[in-house]
Amino acid sequence: MRILHTMLRVGDLDRSIAFYTEILGMRELRRQDYPGGRFTLAFVGYGPESEGAVLELTHNWDTTAYEIGNGFGHVAIEVNDAYAACQQIRGRGGKVVREAGPMKHGTTVIAFVEDPDGYRIELIQKKA
Repeated sequence: MRILHTMLRVGDLDRSIAFYTEILGMRELRRQDYPGGRFTLAFVGYGPESEGAVLELTHNWDTTAYEIGNGFGHVAIEVNDAYAACQQIRGRGGKVVREAGPMKHGTTVIAFVEDPDGYRIELIQKKA
């Protein structure tokens, strides 16, 4: 068994795809409209779905915003250098909500950014 994807409901699909591709550097892997159900699914990731987990962005055509709720935590992405990643993300117009630095009660370097719908993305610096 393996994790295939994590689904996030988004209010504006084009805005979300721009964030994940232009700011976080993922690729749009596939997209499918479902007119009968009035929704679109778009899959984004760093590589093919056959090789790793991806994000499924679900856009319900009649919904422009969602409440994230208090059960959702974050999506985590490994980066080589969290400090440089924050600088690059900010330079591309992304929102850094926790600057890179060691996590509380530990030594792992982390940072958090937020996507256009308010979902938190944790950047975890790769260990040497």
